[in-house]
Amino acid sequence: MNTTWAYISNYCVYSAMAIFTFSFLAHAFETAWAVRAPQNSDSSDESLLAKTFDYKRTERAARIATALMILGTAVLLAGIVFRGISAGHAPWSNMYEFSITGAFAFSIAYLAALRKYDLRWLGLFISFSVLLTLGTAITLLYRNSSPLVPALKSTWLVIHVTTAIICGGIFLLANVIAGAYLFLDRYEEVGARPVWALRIPSLEVLDQLSYRLIAFVFPLWTFSVIAGAIWAESAWGRYWGWDPKETWAFITWVAYAVYLHARVTVGWRGRRAAWLCIFAGSTFLFNYVYVNVWGTGKHTYSGLNK
Repeated sequence: MNTTWAYISNYCVYSAMAIFTFSFLAHAFETAWAVRAPQNSDSSDESLLAKTFDYKRTERAARIATALMILGTAVLLAGIVFRGISAGHAPWSNMYEFSITGAFAFSIAYLAALRKYDLRWLGLFISFSVLLTLGTAITLLYRNSSPLVPALKSTWLVIHVTTAIICGGIFLLANVIAGAYLFLDRYEEVGARPVWALRIPSLEVLDQLSYRLIAFVFPLWTFSVIAGAIWAESAWGRYWGWDPKETWAFITWVAYAVYLHARVTVGWRGRRAAWLCIFAGSTFLFNYVYVNVWGTGKHTYSGLNK
């Protein structure tokens, strides 16, 4: 192991946190300084939005916030790469490494979706979530670079874990959008949206976007589960052993399969689909947090009890 590369990796992660902090502040500035007092409280929603929120005033701040998020994501990627160089293997052998890579996947999923959809309104939440994940990683989950345990010395480490991380980032983005749907649906059920939420796309757009993200990534999650089974046979001599992590990965697969089935065959839309999406995502988060940290079984190398 090379301690110099490990220090550089740590500096990159700290730098990424600083950059994401500035991105968060720029997004906060964008929203706060776009507000101005409405001239006529009897205006329509569209007119009220134009008179209460003028995002043209903070367009530069919004562009800076997005640019900083791109820069922070790139610096975080450098930190992940240097961590791998310092350890001499793919940097996914413990919760610290998985968490910083998961934060990267979450950010890159947002930036990729931002190219096609107007999701800048999510930037404040995304930057805060990435900061929270990185802060938890470096304070509670940090582990020094170390050699792989025998079970992890396989090409499947790269294949299985990479696909799982990509899926996790997209699943969480879909969950955030589904959560936004439920939040706004509650407002619209009793009246109108709050003024600050008028910028967010319609409920129909949010519903379709959440579905498209899950439909896009579900085949990759299926491959990830299958790859994990193949790796388990190579490492432990069995494809499936109902280890807690394996079991919850399968539960997540079933939950998202039910979600897609309900949408395609039963025609679930809107509120019911959003709640089902939230439930499926919660099984992934439970596997990531609880099973990794406090679970027992052959995957305990990922947790704090290492």
